[in-house]
Amino acid sequence: MPGIQPGSGAQRLRPEPPEELPAQESLLLAAAYVSDAQYNRNVPFQTSPQAIRLYCFYNHWTMRLATYLFICVDLSLALFEAPALFPLPFVATALAEVICLAAFSARLVHFAKVTAQMVFWKDTKNICIMVTIVVTLIDLIVYGSLEAFHVHSVRWTRALRPVFLINFPESRQIRRAFRSLRNTLPDILYVFLLFLFSVLMFSLMALKLFGDRGLKTAEGAPYFTNILEIAFELYVLVTTANNPDVMMPAYNFNWWYSLYFITYIIINTYIFMSVFLAVVYNNYRKHLKNEIRKLAYLKRHKMIEAFDILKVKVGTEFVVKEATWKQLAKAVAPDISSSHLELLLRISDEGQQGFVDKTNFLRLADLLNIQVVTVNLRRHPLEAWVPQVYQCSLSLLVQRVVRHRAFVWAYDVIILINAIFIALDEKHPFISYAEWLFLALYIVEILLKLYTYEPRAYFGRKQFWNWFDTLIIIAALVATVANATVQSARKYNSRQILDIVLILRILRLLRVIISIERFRVIVTTLINIGPTMLTFGGLVFVVYYAFAVIGMEMFHGKIQFFDPNSTSPDALVCGNPALKGSAFARDRYCKNNFNDLASSFVVLMELTVVNQWHVLAGGFALVTHQAAKLYFILFHIVVVILIVNIFIAFILEAFFVAYSLGKSEIETAIEKKIQELGVGIQEEDVEDWKLIRNTGARDSAFSGSDGDHRIKASEGLYFRIASKKYRTVDALLQRMFESEIASSDEGPSLEEILNFSPSDIYPKNPNFENSA
Repeated sequence: MPGIQPGSGAQRLRPEPPEELPAQESLLLAAAYVSDAQYNRNVPFQTSPQAIRLYCFYNHWTMRLATYLFICVDLSLALFEAPALFPLPFVATALAEVICLAAFSARLVHFAKVTAQMVFWKDTKNICIMVTIVVTLIDLIVYGSLEAFHVHSVRWTRALRPVFLINFPESRQIRRAFRSLRNTLPDILYVFLLFLFSVLMFSLMALKLFGDRGLKTAEGAPYFTNILEIAFELYVLVTTANNPDVMMPAYNFNWWYSLYFITYIIINTYIFMSVFLAVVYNNYRKHLKNEIRKLAYLKRHKMIEAFDILKVKVGTEFVVKEATWKQLAKAVAPDISSSHLELLLRISDEGQQGFVDKTNFLRLADLLNIQVVTVNLRRHPLEAWVPQVYQCSLSLLVQRVVRHRAFVWAYDVIILINAIFIALDEKHPFISYAEWLFLALYIVEILLKLYTYEPRAYFGRKQFWNWFDTLIIIAALVATVANATVQSARKYNSRQILDIVLILRILRLLRVIISIERFRVIVTTLINIGPTMLTFGGLVFVVYYAFAVIGMEMFHGKIQFFDPNSTSPDALVCGNPALKGSAFARDRYCKNNFNDLASSFVVLMELTVVNQWHVLAGGFALVTHQAAKLYFILFHIVVVILIVNIFIAFILEAFFVAYSLGKSEIETAIEKKIQELGVGIQEEDVEDWKLIRNTGARDSAFSGSDGDHRIKASEGLYFRIASKKYRTVDALLQRMFESEIASSDEGPSLEEILNFSPSDIYPKNPNFENSA
């Protein structure tokens, strides 16, 4: 296979006259625009040289990392404040919070220096951050003063700490998720009101049907005699958490009453909940497409701004000189290798004319977003050290066997047999000896692969499954030897080591995913949409944190957990007599409390799952007030009905895009140029070679100008597109809309872009034709 020799110098088709390079300030401004387009930033920064340098420093990864670090410290303070998991004095936590607030203030001042004052003061994000900082300081002073006089008060601003996570520019993904939630609320509201009307109608029916019949619940309480209790029980029934318990008293009294509950479940659980999901998905997708359309046009607008700064006139058209283009690309991506940069230039300057036209220039941000993997082809060390042995007939036979598909199938069968042995009795001597056999077979497999494939390629940076497989086998071997050593001493029986051994053995079954193509495609897709899932993970965390802090203030100390072996009478009622005879105490839910942040998160997770959530709500209502149920109902509405449905819509959309993702026009152009230059390598060939970072082979460049000048060698630099990898979530989601924008379409004005609305995409009066 032809390659590009490392260290070879760049050769041009023809000598070029010296080019006049742009001023440093102009290049820096253009680089800022391209960088914003690459990472989909929408910050209206000032264009003075000092402001541009401050803006570049503002976006530096160290500054962003420091901001996230202080946000994490600020949020983690709830672990150390009363009620605390790890108690610290108030002075220590207050000092840490003041330091975090000072860091946030400095970040805000830095942002104010790079943007216009009118823009800064009109931005609601900045106002939210400033107001939160001020009220937090006031709350700290008031709370500290009262604590000095031993007066208990509430730290109510702790629930506002996620404001910093949401409103700093770095968290635009989480902010977009909140916008999706906010934009979807008006459309959901009408469905939700209709749903509540249905619940109330059925509650009135239940009161008239069952209220005067003297029925009793399983606990002996009156059955359906209070309209508020009826409404709560029927709301719980929508989640199916109390089914069929809530129906049984009426069902036992008369079989026909079951029709009431069946009708209620069909209408409210199946129909209304499905309508909720449909409305959420439809509106989420509508607003998401509007957001992505805005991002796509903003990116193009920034690229046009960069082009206008660097353009020069050649003949009848404006272009960007090659040297200027290279300087710009280096300024935007300092770590890009010379060979990668030359490849992108060959794509942008198709005719090798020494300049890049406007159409190709506008693709620079997209080119930089597509990960091109540089592959350095190397010979196996054994081939260099002992070529006669490595190239002998027996050695070649072994290599052919290891590369053959049957070798993979054979080890798949071994893994499945190993799974059967794992399920059998571990204490049986035959099973114990068989485990050593399986370990030996796995070690032989790794050694054979290292003998066949170049070791640095096998353990390349992108070879996740090879690393996973090897580490699992090595860890299992070490744990098995350690367990055998401990047991042979006959003095210890380490259950923890044995558990680790069993887990590592079971994890080996994941290797089957490597072999089955459809499994691998699904897992790869899930990995690719991982950042999108993390976005909504941040949204859920913010909501959890706020509800957890509120829950700790309302319920901490009301319920206590006792050791299961405790003989104290309070252990039977979770330390609160109000729970005597309740389902909460009977089911031993005492550890489900709000006595610290970690326990609060566990309770909220249980509420999200919804099973038995009414028992939790009833328990906390007994130890406080029946109005406490509103807290749990509100959490269910916000998290389960709204956020979970939006999360499902988000994952569905991202999964559909990623799973059905074909190559974009730009990816196709890159691959076409790679093949034209004869420096392409297929995905299945990569495992034979070493993958190096783009920063490797910095001094390498292309030799030859076309196919006739390709170097026929077995070693050198090759390229391939990283398999459907995108550096940003936006770059993945923009695939939904990029095909709808013509390459020559410069888009509307900036003001029109910022005022886009979903109604611009969808017709107000749809008919069959435009709906289709």
